[in-house]
Amino acid sequence: MSNFGLFTKTISLEKMGIKNANVKYQLTPDELHDITIEKGQGVESSTGALAVNTGEFTGRSPQDRFIVRDSITEDRVWWGNVNLPFDSDKFEKLYNKVTEYLSGKEVFVRDSYVCADPNYRMNVRVVTELPMSNLFCYNMFLRPEESELENFAPEWHVVCAPGFMADPAVDGTRQHNFAILDFTRKIALIGGTGYTGEMKKGIFSALNFILPVFKDTLPMHCSANVGADGDTAIFFGLSGTGKTTLSADPARKLIGDDEHGWTKENTIFNFEGGCYAKVINLTEENEPDIFRSIKRGAILENVIFKEGTNEVDFEDISITPNTRVSYPIYHIDNIQPDSIGHNPKNIFFLTADAFGVLPPVSKLTPGQAAYHFISGYTAKVAGTEAGVNEPQPNFSACFGAPFMPLHPTKYAEMLSAKMKEAGVNVWLINTGWTGGAYGTGHRMKLKYTRAMITAALNGELDNVEYKTHKVFGLAIPQTCPNVPDEVLNPRTTWDDKDAYDAKAHELAESFRKNFAKFEEFANDEIMAGAPVA
Repeated sequence: MSNFGLFTKTISLEKMGIKNANVKYQLTPDELHDITIEKGQGVESSTGALAVNTGEFTGRSPQDRFIVRDSITEDRVWWGNVNLPFDSDKFEKLYNKVTEYLSGKEVFVRDSYVCADPNYRMNVRVVTELPMSNLFCYNMFLRPEESELENFAPEWHVVCAPGFMADPAVDGTRQHNFAILDFTRKIALIGGTGYTGEMKKGIFSALNFILPVFKDTLPMHCSANVGADGDTAIFFGLSGTGKTTLSADPARKLIGDDEHGWTKENTIFNFEGGCYAKVINLTEENEPDIFRSIKRGAILENVIFKEGTNEVDFEDISITPNTRVSYPIYHIDNIQPDSIGHNPKNIFFLTADAFGVLPPVSKLTPGQAAYHFISGYTAKVAGTEAGVNEPQPNFSACFGAPFMPLHPTKYAEMLSAKMKEAGVNVWLINTGWTGGAYGTGHRMKLKYTRAMITAALNGELDNVEYKTHKVFGLAIPQTCPNVPDEVLNPRTTWDDKDAYDAKAHELAESFRKNFAKFEEFANDEIMAGAPVA
């Protein structure tokens, strides 16, 4: 690593418009950790991790995320509330203002790449105003070998300047912060926000356009692992559904925890080189992999220390409930070394149904899989957000709507085709409530959910009896190893069967209302996956 200093003299940002900068190129994690502390921009926690505060923004700002509307994106992007258009000329002017702002300053430059499969690799050069942002990109993007750096040719650039504030009246932004993708110039431009996730999700959003449009590859907001026999499992799920927990299986190797591609060769590859996990209420017992990864090299965001110590109080959310940690994937022991899987056999859609309606495990047809993939359902429970006093359905198309530039049906049709081609089983797993809705019933036991997933992975649900859910049309197995039979049928767990029926119809209607905006683009097979009653 000491040889990285040799490259400092050869890296110039002049072609990017950044002039006379004091370039700190490819610094090591230790160097970035120490510089952050020296600058007073972070402190070291009791476990050696760097703890930082991201400032005004402690999460992404979806209303300030834009895509430049040009000849590449005009007729391909699904424009609307998620994908907001930005004028190309205004982007160029704003970019020039940002590069002028960075000129003459100390900046941190990192050459990295995304997409672990060499056939799909995309080189990314990151230019950051802050050392902590650069350390985040070391953790989250893939790390080239030192021998690859001398002739490194970036395809995309990320420019991140938290200290630059846009003038909305002049620059065309909504407010002073912004995250903008330009597919012609191949730049992710971020300013006015120190939240590091904007860089990660900016490149993820770019890949969600590039891979399906130009590479015939399905991008997925999911985790993935591989078994001893080489079979790959994929886990989709929104926050709070157990995606990270359930994919961390001691009997299987982790490919990645958040972003993957599914190629025409039927390989599954990680986009990233690290993990970015929530740490709210983190305990070693419940999340051992995450807990043990919080050591030197990791970055904790917006956490609070216990009084008089530098020990993190994971229950303290006084800054934000979105407390997080980023760390390189090698902080976890049980990983797939090349971050690539083959032979995809099972897909799990995870939902935390707070209405207590959906079965804890059910098998989906290709049409149902596409329908539920587009729906991306889970539920918000009381207390999770201001104004949420009872369970509310929460739909996020493709389990990642904020990052999907194309129409959701495009991704769903690709998923259906790949499912059929690979002979993949798709399962809907309800990690939420049973025996009643939130407040009456109780959360499904984690040991039962793990047992259901293990049974599906081992083929133990292939030849059991199934019954069809009367409202949603889902195939429910009637037996499952290590799970009581009565747990498998949600209606039988409710004391008041009429109340269950009413709640099931209510939830089905929520699905239909949400899906109405997709119907004109959905084919007959997808529409056949809708609730049946």
